[in-house]
Amino acid sequence: MALPIQDLPAWARLNDVSFDNVEVTTTVDKGYGVVSQKDLAAPEGTVETPQLLAVPHDLILNSLAVEEHAKEDKEFKQLLEAVGHHPPRVNVLLFLLVQLARNSSHAHVGVSNPWTQYLQFLPKTVLLPTVWTEDERPLLKGTSLEVAVGAKLRALDNEFEMIREASSDIPCWNGLLWHSGAVSLKDWVHLDALYRSRCLELPKSGESMVPCIDMINHSSDPSAYYDQNSDYEAILLLRPGVSMSKGQEVTISYGDTKSAAEMLFSYGFIDPESTSESLVLPLAPFPDDPLAKAKLVAFGKAPKVHVARESGSIRWDSNFAYLKCVNEEDGLDFRILQDNEGNQQLRVFWQDEDVTDQISEFQKLVAQTHPLPEVLRLRVAVSVQENLEIHLKQLKSELPRHDSSTIREECLKHGLLLRQIETSLLEDAIQALEQEKNSLLEAENVVAYLGSMETSNSDLVGEEASNEADDFS
Repeated sequence: MALPIQDLPAWARLNDVSFDNVEVTTTVDKGYGVVSQKDLAAPEGTVETPQLLAVPHDLILNSLAVEEHAKEDKEFKQLLEAVGHHPPRVNVLLFLLVQLARNSSHAHVGVSNPWTQYLQFLPKTVLLPTVWTEDERPLLKGTSLEVAVGAKLRALDNEFEMIREASSDIPCWNGLLWHSGAVSLKDWVHLDALYRSRCLELPKSGESMVPCIDMINHSSDPSAYYDQNSDYEAILLLRPGVSMSKGQEVTISYGDTKSAAEMLFSYGFIDPESTSESLVLPLAPFPDDPLAKAKLVAFGKAPKVHVARESGSIRWDSNFAYLKCVNEEDGLDFRILQDNEGNQQLRVFWQDEDVTDQISEFQKLVAQTHPLPEVLRLRVAVSVQENLEIHLKQLKSELPRHDSSTIREECLKHGLLLRQIETSLLEDAIQALEQEKNSLLEAENVVAYLGSMETSNSDLVGEEASNEADDFS
């Protein structure tokens, strides 16, 4: 059930949300937005800029607010305890899932609250890649989002099944959520998309959803900003030096350092005016590395390589790439240590020193202590370059044929833009790595090392030839 945006002012008045010379309306190409109702100005150097919106603290939705709601709603508290301790985001989504079910069912379970109705004002369609269709998702093939979106969907599936299993034995919640068919995995994915695209990082309340302020669209040249006052209200203020005419859209910044992939993943669009260029790609161990499994376990998180363009130059880094490219001959060792209680733990040793707690800074650690740092850097550069070349080849491969009628225009537009941005960045990164390799190949230590390797190989060939000459059979 959806409510028309024209009903929002009544909801706002009922819940003490104050609009000061602005209103929520439908924009030409961004869905809902906030526009000024009269000319506004905040002269440069003004200490107190005009307030445009104020939202009471008790309407701010975050994990703490969910816990407070559970104190008043015994049935919801039972559900929250059954699901168990999870990241704050899961608690908020669980709360929203209940409100969604209450709106679509005649069953009255739990205590109604302002978010039960506000949820009906939020858009039923969002364009984050996690809610793209099967026809639209191939647009991400070869991009940095291909793996990320797949992993996110699997995680959402696991969360939803966990909630279903935990709540099915509670009669009232089994009846509202599952027996009635009021909610589905599709709803959970949708709510996650709403949460990620509408969350704000408030200075006092942290990551939170804020009604009405979450209707404000992004701009790389924003006219307003959000804050919290002494009463912990979330407020929207006009930026100093900004003047607006009646009917002009009020905007905020969703972040000026986010990459194209981050913007598309979290908000469903790419800002064409953004100057931030970076990407993060997965990085796997060598398939024939006997220490591969130990390296992954010790590293403790998904191995990645980060590439960015900064001031016109390419920069890349990857702690795992260094761990990937060293072995026992370099001084790497893994040991299973057991404490007095019999608990076993994998420990990482580098040149006989326990560096388990420094694994997140392995690149810096090894670069400073490796006996042949230029040789190691060459190994790493070759490995990273090969990884980037694989992704570039996938990006340049022909997209699966698609029927334009089955792909939404915005998905196609931003999917192709992401491919274009990441293709350009990968091409330049591969070229930069090639130049780095050529430079390293001229380093004195590298020349000497490669020369010694050639001598060793020649000796081996000579020994094999001698063995063959002595074979009189």
